[in-house]
Amino acid sequence: MLQDLIPEFDANVAVSGITVDSRKVEDGFLFAALPGTQVDGRKFIPQAIANGARVILTANDQEIEAPDNVVVVYDANPRLRFADIAASFYERQPKCIAAITGTNGKSSCVTFVRQLWSLLGQQAASVGTIGVSAPGLEIAGGLTTPDAAGLHERLADLADHGVTHLAMEASSHGLDQYRLDGVNVRIAAFTNLSRDHLDYHPDMDSYLAAKSRLFSDVLRMGGIAVLNADIPEFETLKDATGTYGHSILSYGEKGDDIQLLSATPCEGGQRLSLSVQGTTYDITLPLAGDFQVENVLCSLGVVLASKFEAAEVVPLLVKLEGVPGRLELIGKGVYVDYAHTPDALETVLKALRPHTENKLAVLFGCGGDRDKGKRPEMGRIARACADVIYVSDDNPRSEDATTIRSEIMAACPDAIEIGDRKAAIETAIKAMDDGDVLVLAGKGHETGQIIGDKVLPFDDRALAREVIHG
Repeated sequence: MLQDLIPEFDANVAVSGITVDSRKVEDGFLFAALPGTQVDGRKFIPQAIANGARVILTANDQEIEAPDNVVVVYDANPRLRFADIAASFYERQPKCIAAITGTNGKSSCVTFVRQLWSLLGQQAASVGTIGVSAPGLEIAGGLTTPDAAGLHERLADLADHGVTHLAMEASSHGLDQYRLDGVNVRIAAFTNLSRDHLDYHPDMDSYLAAKSRLFSDVLRMGGIAVLNADIPEFETLKDATGTYGHSILSYGEKGDDIQLLSATPCEGGQRLSLSVQGTTYDITLPLAGDFQVENVLCSLGVVLASKFEAAEVVPLLVKLEGVPGRLELIGKGVYVDYAHTPDALETVLKALRPHTENKLAVLFGCGGDRDKGKRPEMGRIARACADVIYVSDDNPRSEDATTIRSEIMAACPDAIEIGDRKAAIETAIKAMDDGDVLVLAGKGHETGQIIGDKVLPFDDRALAREVIHG
């Protein structure tokens, strides 16, 4: 009933479902006509009513005409209200939920957390860019943070599936649009912050403010904030988080709870020396790259925050498996990585330099209809960190691909420009000599390329394997 979803509302109306998509409305549904970045949801109210909507949730700045049998709920913040409604409608959630935000590393962290919880005997799941992964359940792909209704429906399904521990990505878009409000987050973690999504956020301060909502508004009172002590934003996050009654667990070279003492590249990974809650551990991590160490330390912090002891968790780090499309070794020195931001590209290239005996090559592009400012920045980083550069297409979307490549090439004029990504990958792999390393950056686990308004089948990993193995 509507009163169960909005207690202060006195209309006794049965609600059979909730959605933000008018095309999914059925008889008895509540339709949330939310303001969008490109389209106002109020435009679709007539279609929703025609499909059977009996309740319309909308902003209170404009009166809506509706039939007598349709209840209109006005709210100053309909996005936040809809998140609360979704939480009440679906009710069920895994008992332990950790949310991880930051520019880079979210997918790896939620995957590592799920792996560690599973190794500890828990019914664990992860939700994020790569998809949903749970015992007996794999759903590939998806948005980092679904809309509130989709998210809470997913949480209820996971709870019904027997999942008790969930690690989920928290995107800046999702946080800014109140999609995570209503989720029973008890642990929140922050990886790092670098330039991304400035096509949506006005500036870096706004970008950080959106991510900070995870700690100020979403994390339940008395929760635990897992923070990276090595990033410039640490003190700001620490001070802000402390005002909400949260405990703080810090990690990194400057971490109080989890301190990285040393990391040495070795065959098949890295030798780590860690101080965890006062005890020193020496382990071999089966993952390459400094950034993977950062991701693992963050993940370790989340698992420790979920009431497990260091002595039982730290030894399990040697069993971690890499994340699809995240510095994934395809074969013969060819790696595929999702790096699509300047910071991520620089991090990946610097991580692979110690593992490169000869030349380090990179192939990348930039997405269309996205932040244009990062294009020359990524070109500059490629020029500074790689020996051989191939500039190709990523997801050009509605933009002219030639223009995107030219904006990258302006900062790395000696790069080899091959627009067709398939031809570029084939050329780059066939040009490799013994001891070379090649990174195919930007698309990672993705299995499609967006050109215009179409998604064409394309998989860096599958193509690379095909070229390598003939």
